[in-house]
Amino acid sequence: MNGQEIEAKFHVQNLGKIELRLLELKAQLIQPRVHEVNLRFDRPDRELRNSQRVLRLRQDDIARFTFKGPSVEEEGGILSRQEIEFEVGNFESAKHFLEAIGFEVVVFYEKFRTTYELNNTHIMLDKLPYGSFIEIEGENAETIRSVADALDLNWEAMVKAGYHALFERVAGKYGLDVSKLSFAALEKIKITTDDLNIQAADSINLQ
Repeated sequence: MNGQEIEAKFHVQNLGKIELRLLELKAQLIQPRVHEVNLRFDRPDRELRNSQRVLRLRQDDIARFTFKGPSVEEEGGILSRQEIEFEVGNFESAKHFLEAIGFEVVVFYEKFRTTYELNNTHIMLDKLPYGSFIEIEGENAETIRSVADALDLNWEAMVKAGYHALFERVAGKYGLDVSKLSFAALEKIKITTDDLNIQAADSINLQ
C-alpha cells in the first residue's frame, strides 16, 4: 500500500460492546483477531525519530515493511501521514537485512487486532498491554467522523499520540523498559487513563 494514512484513534473501555455495534451495523469482518509483533527500527543517531518518521517491521498472518512520514493534523483533528507498506517473504530475513544496512531495533511492541470494514473505512479493534483502542481509517475526515458517530464514540476524546508515545508517558513511572511494550512486561501493572493522559471515548455510554 502506497499513499496517505488518514485515521482517528480512540481509547475505549468496552471493546466487546463496540464489536457488537459493528455487527449491528452489518460491518464486514476482513481480518479475524490476530496477534501482532512489531519492531521499530532507527539509526544509532535516531535520525527517523528526530524527523518524526517510522520504519516498522510487522508480523501477523504475514510479514510486512511499513514506512510512515511525519503526521499532519487535518480538518476535524484527524491525522494524515505518508504511508508505504509492502509484504516481505520472511520476518527474520527482513530484520537481518535492516540490521545489515545500519538500522537497529529500538522498540518492540505487540497487540491483538481485529479488523472490520464499514462505509469505505477500516475499523481496527486493538487490545494492547495497557488498554483497548479503536483506529478508524478512511479517505477523509467526514467519512471517519460518520463511522465514529455510528459507534457512539466521543469525537473530542480522539487520541493523537501513537501507541508507543502513549507508553513513553508511563514507562518511567512504573520502572518499565520503554523499548519493550509487551503483555508480559505489563502483566501485573494496571495503567489508567489518567496515567496515559487520555479519555475513554465510550465512557458516556457505559452502563
